[in-house]
Amino acid sequence: MSNMTTLGNVFDRVHEMSRNYHDKFVEVKEIEFRSLETISISDEPHRLKPIAQMSISNRLGIPFHYLRKCPSDIQRLNLNHWLAYERNEELFFRFNGDDVRAIFTPRYIPTDNMEVLDKLKSLDYPLDTRVQSSIDDEFMMINIPDGRQSFTINGERMTPGISVSNSEVGLASLSIAAFVLRLVCTNGMISKTQVSASYRHISGKILSELPGVLTDVSRELGKKKDQFRLSIESKVEHPEMTINSFNNQFQLNKEEKEAVEWAMPLEFGQTMFHVINVYTKAAQYPELPADSGYKLQKVGGTILEMVR
Repeated sequence: MSNMTTLGNVFDRVHEMSRNYHDKFVEVKEIEFRSLETISISDEPHRLKPIAQMSISNRLGIPFHYLRKCPSDIQRLNLNHWLAYERNEELFFRFNGDDVRAIFTPRYIPTDNMEVLDKLKSLDYPLDTRVQSSIDDEFMMINIPDGRQSFTINGERMTPGISVSNSEVGLASLSIAAFVLRLVCTNGMISKTQVSASYRHISGKILSELPGVLTDVSRELGKKKDQFRLSIESKVEHPEMTINSFNNQFQLNKEEKEAVEWAMPLEFGQTMFHVINVYTKAAQYPELPADSGYKLQKVGGTILEMVR
């Protein structure tokens, strides 16, 4: 998770990243796999990026973990065999240059990051709006704090706001949620509200509904103060055991667990407030993928919801 920047800088980064992006409907009969990593389209070779490898494996009903362990000739036989049973006459390919970013059915209606940013700009979020962002080729998250609703908890300034996330390659749908920024160290926390929304990418109504959901989520933000106060009052006798239990409950992967281990001594304490901050700090672990940072922030928000 990055430090604070501006919405304009996010625009520039997304524009630069998407410079070579393009989409194409490809007839199934023109597709042939050479391996899990390489596909031929009309006899032209293209490299499959990891998300594309995973999506086509799932689409064809071949366990991805099995397939990537196979030699390339076995991968080729499996993929081409099951491709012959594909029900659609064509598939929707997303490219970055010659590389395949992702593969979907024709029903998939993409929501691109630039479309989301354009919508935010049209909703009176100017380019100099201060935001916290995390963006890579697979996932985008933008947290927009609302300084007008700031409050103080345990001597630290907390600023709620709106979090918008999206994946152009199918890792997650366009999602909107409440967000709380702990300004002392720019920790972020994605916290559920009753009106948080997530949309599957098969509808053209997604962006048109965005303004109303943003407004509704904003109204709910004030309710977070009491939950933070309760988290400070909730004592945790064995923080490490509690965190290990949450790691398993939320099915963290190896890299995410490493991030939590890194954050523990930086946010150590014996209250639920400290436990929550371990996960939001872990989202800042160097080189952590954007979707994992988002997941760790959501874990922090979910734990906050548990405090009663």
